[in-house]
Amino acid sequence: MDIQLQEFIEKIKKDGIEQASGEAARIRTDAEAEAKRIVDSAVKEAASVAEKAKQDAERFERTVMAALGQASRNLILSFKGEIEAILDKIIVKNIEAAFTDDTLKALIPEVVKGLSSGKETVDVILNENQLKSLENWARGALQAEIAKGLEIKAGKNLAAGFRVALKDGSAYYDFSAPAVAEALAAYLNPRVAEIVKGN
Repeated sequence: MDIQLQEFIEKIKKDGIEQASGEAARIRTDAEAEAKRIVDSAVKEAASVAEKAKQDAERFERTVMAALGQASRNLILSFKGEIEAILDKIIVKNIEAAFTDDTLKALIPEVVKGLSSGKETVDVILNENQLKSLENWARGALQAEIAKGLEIKAGKNLAAGFRVALKDGSAYYDFSAPAVAEALAAYLNPRVAEIVKGN
């Protein structure tokens, strides 16, 4: 009986060891599968993070390049604007200096003659200083037009140059320094833009 009991115990041990070995093999297989799944998931996650980082870097680079391009355009426009403003000041200053009494004595009769046709008469508007300076000259040089109704008046805010207006108010011609400068600047400013662009 002891032998049977011994055999029975041996059989239980053997069956337990085989069962435990099978269970251990199954646990190890499951653990290896889980470890592989975790590693694969981590690799995919790392690839996704790397791709997102690459896209973010490319987006940032595009944004920076666009910002640099816009800043460059703004700088050129600002520079162009400053040059145009300086040129406008130079033009106005030189035109104001060019409107001497002698220049006005040459220009005014020609403009008045060109604008007053038939029964139409005009008014000539000068700044106060030039009106005083040219008043005696105008009485002689424009005597015929004055007889027809031409008036020479002082104009407010007129630094240099003159304006001519038809009496009926249908036309107004501005030969003031700012108006002449604006006409010249309209021609010069596109050229300044070409210079700034390097053409």
